[in-house]
Amino acid sequence: MASANISNITDESFQSDVLESPTPVLVDLWATWCGPCKAIAPLLESLSADLGDRLKIVKLNIDEHPKTPAAYSVTSIPTLLLFKGGELAGTMVGNPGRKSKIADFVQPHL
Repeated sequence: MASANISNITDESFQSDVLESPTPVLVDLWATWCGPCKAIAPLLESLSADLGDRLKIVKLNIDEHPKTPAAYSVTSIPTLLLFKGGELAGTMVGNPGRKSKIADFVQPHL
């Protein structure tokens, strides 16, 4: 479910892709069987196009890569984890239904 603007990451690449990123990173924790996860994908794609290089958006499949969700005590998906400077800056659980809610969530950290 990655796209031109959004890439898939793994437990193994989490350190370099997220924690060491000079740009704030929004991590979408999802699974193929999750309907709300599929519904949030177009919102993230649109947000990525709007924000360009100001925010990096990545996806992590929790079924294929369970270590990272466990490390951040994720118990429900979709969950969005926002990282800035290698630190967790915010968490959003569930599909907010509107791109503007995700934009409001990330804006203070850009």
